[in-house]
Amino acid sequence: MSGCDSGNKKLPILGERDWVTKKVDGKEVTDTIYNVIPTFTFTNQYGDTVTEKIVKDKIYVTDFFFTSCPTICPVMKRQMLKVYKEFKDNPDVMILSHTIDPEHDTPQVLNKFAKDLGVEGKQWQFLTGPKEKIYEIGQKSYLSAAQEDRTAEGGFLHSGAFILIDKEKHIRGMYDGTTEEGTQKLIQGIKSLLEEYKK
Repeated sequence: MSGCDSGNKKLPILGERDWVTKKVDGKEVTDTIYNVIPTFTFTNQYGDTVTEKIVKDKIYVTDFFFTSCPTICPVMKRQMLKVYKEFKDNPDVMILSHTIDPEHDTPQVLNKFAKDLGVEGKQWQFLTGPKEKIYEIGQKSYLSAAQEDRTAEGGFLHSGAFILIDKEKHIRGMYDGTTEEGTQKLIQGIKSLLEEYKK
């Protein structure tokens, strides 16, 4: 596939869906109802309460990590930093990174972690909150593994996926956040979505 034709293809909507049949002008019409990211309340690296309103009318990327992760997290954060730098100061794009180790990853720990990465401002939010709420939104809504697992290195199991969400809160892409290829595909996916909203 050449780089030229990728701009014309709309990204699919991923996740579970339902179908609803209703009457419109006397005809039966079937509508597809797509999985949407539900309301949420977490705390960011500044100690502020963050809800789904923070991503209202925005495209965002989300992932799951923990600051003491000995395996894929450092790679994922280096890759996400490329996404952050590519869209820095674009008010239509945000990043939400959820810790899966909230007992250790307090807002203060997340703040230092963000600063050490060179992240400033509010475009990239590092979120913590009740463990069960983080795992629930990860597994049920973002379709991403996020859980405690004593057999896993570091004590937690999570996916290396970067998940792209559109302004309607639909999942529009899942990318391998541990590879350069996956990160570049995500950057292209964000650009495609930004174009979609211009039309």
